[in-house]
Amino acid sequence: MLLEIHPKDPEARKIKKVVETIRNGGVIIYPTDTVYGIGCDIMSKSAVEKVCSIRRLDPEKAMLSIICSDMSQISEYTTQLDNTLFRLLKQHLPGPYTFVLKANNEVPKLFKNRKKTIGIRIPDHPIVKAIVEELGHPILTTSLKSDDEILEYHTNPLDFYQEFEHQVDLIIDAGNCGNTPSTLIDCSKGEPELIRPGAGVWP
Repeated sequence: MLLEIHPKDPEARKIKKVVETIRNGGVIIYPTDTVYGIGCDIMSKSAVEKVCSIRRLDPEKAMLSIICSDMSQISEYTTQLDNTLFRLLKQHLPGPYTFVLKANNEVPKLFKNRKKTIGIRIPDHPIVKAIVEELGHPILTTSLKSDDEILEYHTNPLDFYQEFEHQVDLIIDAGNCGNTPSTLIDCSKGEPELIRPGAGVWP
């Protein structure tokens, strides 16, 4: 299903329809402040496995990321943040950044992997923010890669709809997204380390 949602003022009834799909174990494609993402409810093991299959990721080895609604939700899935790290996250989120943090004991139970870290995002995009707030807990997220040799990420749902319409349950059309991923920062080992330059300025 292709669902058109206003990118700046998302319609509440359409957000509820998206969340209903997620709660029923569905996989969705949605816009962020960087690139289009593919994701699902972190509580649905079968949906998480489906996302990993579509993106050819090994769920036991891949570093999976989640989209949270706010800082308090981040703390539910990470070890305690010290004051310096908390201020760093507050300074850059919401925004085009993914922070790798030490995961607490909830994460292995959710994702069935051995990773002791998790990627955290709070995108500055009205649609995905509304989805996570309505759902009440994070969604799994990974970027929607393109096989195009020039364009690394899909930018327009009308271009990738036919490719993914039978693989996912719902595709949100919010117009074009960018083709630059989030800036990836590893904060799990002490001093923040730039892993991947992206849309967010660092430092």
